[in-house]
Amino acid sequence: MTDNAVASAAHVTRLRRAAVAPIAGRRAPLGTDAVTITGGVLATWQRRNRDETVPHTLGELLAAGNLDNLRRIARPETLADTAYRGRYPFLDTDVFKTLEGLAYELARPEGTRADAATEAFYEEAVALIEGAQRADGYLNSYYQAPDVPKEPWEDLAWGHELYNLGHLIQAAVAASRQLGDDRLLAVARRFADLAVDRFGPTGEDVVCGHPEIEMALVELTRETGDERYLDLSRRFIDRRGRGTVELRVFPAEYFQDSAPLRELDAVTGHAVRMTYLTAGAADVALELGDASLAGALHRLWGDMLDSKLYITGGLGSRHSDEAIGDRFELPSERSYSETCAAIATMQWAWRMYLGSGEAASLDTFETVLYNAYAAGLSDDGRAFFYDNPLQRRPDHQQRTGAEPEGELLRRGWFVCPCCPPNIIRWTAELQDHLAVLDGETLHLAQYATSSIEVDGLGLEVTTDYPWDERVVIDVRAADGSTRLALRIPAWCRGASLAINEEQVEADAAAGWLHVDRALAAGDRLELVLPMPVRAHGADPRVDGLRASLAVARGPIVYCAEQGDNDADLDLVSLAPADVRAARAEIRRVTPNSEAVTRVVTVAASVDPVPADGLYPELTAGDQETDAAASGTTTVTLVPYHLWGNRGAAAMRVWLRRA
Repeated sequence: MTDNAVASAAHVTRLRRAAVAPIAGRRAPLGTDAVTITGGVLATWQRRNRDETVPHTLGELLAAGNLDNLRRIARPETLADTAYRGRYPFLDTDVFKTLEGLAYELARPEGTRADAATEAFYEEAVALIEGAQRADGYLNSYYQAPDVPKEPWEDLAWGHELYNLGHLIQAAVAASRQLGDDRLLAVARRFADLAVDRFGPTGEDVVCGHPEIEMALVELTRETGDERYLDLSRRFIDRRGRGTVELRVFPAEYFQDSAPLRELDAVTGHAVRMTYLTAGAADVALELGDASLAGALHRLWGDMLDSKLYITGGLGSRHSDEAIGDRFELPSERSYSETCAAIATMQWAWRMYLGSGEAASLDTFETVLYNAYAAGLSDDGRAFFYDNPLQRRPDHQQRTGAEPEGELLRRGWFVCPCCPPNIIRWTAELQDHLAVLDGETLHLAQYATSSIEVDGLGLEVTTDYPWDERVVIDVRAADGSTRLALRIPAWCRGASLAINEEQVEADAAAGWLHVDRALAAGDRLELVLPMPVRAHGADPRVDGLRASLAVARGPIVYCAEQGDNDADLDLVSLAPADVRAARAEIRRVTPNSEAVTRVVTVAASVDPVPADGLYPELTAGDQETDAAASGTTTVTLVPYHLWGNRGAAAMRVWLRRA
């Protein structure tokens, strides 16, 4: 790196805080200076991110012209005769999101650090961003382009300039915290200062069409101590819902602009916009101690969990406007469940936990992480789902994303490539969401093989979670002052804890098992979270899921792929008792990885195809006749997040209940 950047973790002297670092409140997430993922599933994901997803994405960004768009502003003499590349005015965000992830990858210790090509991209991008910024702080390569007739701030509904700024801020904060590199932070502050002048107390009383800036501004206050940014975030949240967004294509609900957030009775509109907004509002509520806002968020959170969220943690049932949909509108084959919405839902869940301490928010986080989010990336790390259905029919021809052509399953890039860079940054930051210090108690929020060290307490966590039920915690160091709390997931029944091979009382209150005794170096804790195979039904108000069931084990939701099964998946039915009697077995099911997983095989019935047309008449004896005509088989199910890696075929999460 240049002299201005500090890439090597060995040279970073400042505290490397987590991606979310509250000033107010009780709970402080531990960052990369305290938590390192050292093995298991999440380590595999981070290694794949560094070695496969990052190089692939950098190549696609270069080929698509994202850096050229910035270059022709920063260095106009080099690309004077070229036009802006891309369909959308917000493509700078894909560079910013990528840089946020790269800051983490470049800050890792030698041996796990990103390569020289990644470092070169980071350096070039930062230099171009610095060079492209206007004297007044404004930065957007589309609106600054000489061939674009629109003026800056002319189209707040669709221009996404504040959305761009939000992702720039988050990249800048990551670079500052992880690398000690404040170059992007200086750029982001100048742009944020311009936003304060234009939209602050004496500025325009309007909002951006795409929320995102709200949580970024709060984090900028946390990083700099400048409370003007927090105040602007609060203003944006309270202004939304007053009809200031210009409507041309979609109604006000799409932008969450039909009613103030504090008065909304349901999550609504574009799923990513909604969850970015609520995540930012949760930050504001925490920092300002705003009980009214926190109450509204709890109401909206409950609405989502009770009637809008798929069993996989996916959010969004409509393709036409990428929207959440009505209550109980959860079609499996038409589930949109955008990968970016999965990330935003986890961001919201994390902040809800930081504000309330409720383990249930972390349960939702975990469900999304291992299902709706993980499905968005291929096994080889180089192809992506934009939307994530829970069913694929054998003759389904709709391609992923808005484009009419391309691969039937995951694809390498998109015209609107918001998801791939989002995956890069989120995967790079996973260790920031494992452990939280609450006073003198260390809470393990998620389980992964990792090393944790804080306030005199050093832990080595070893586990094959989420495949295995055992979590072993070895105490390396302890001064007796820091206690430990372990999350017991809501799906778990009969959790047990042993300390130095002696069983201890394991009464989990509100999802937490508190270790009451002081820990000492050399102690070994063994937490067991039993993982029998489970059968789940659905609320009868979900039309498409009546008389259906889904299979889960631990936090993993399963699906059946036609390639593993002889019987037509549309004709099989499972009995809940047979599901509960099933056992998980270890098997390798992905073609591009040596990793093994757990698959489930369940006894099933196979119905005959009706002989008299699509809608046969039912008679009094049909139930007995159908039962006699049914055959038997077994159905093999694989983790939902691994589906679609072995070819385009039928897939189902929900199967008929026998």
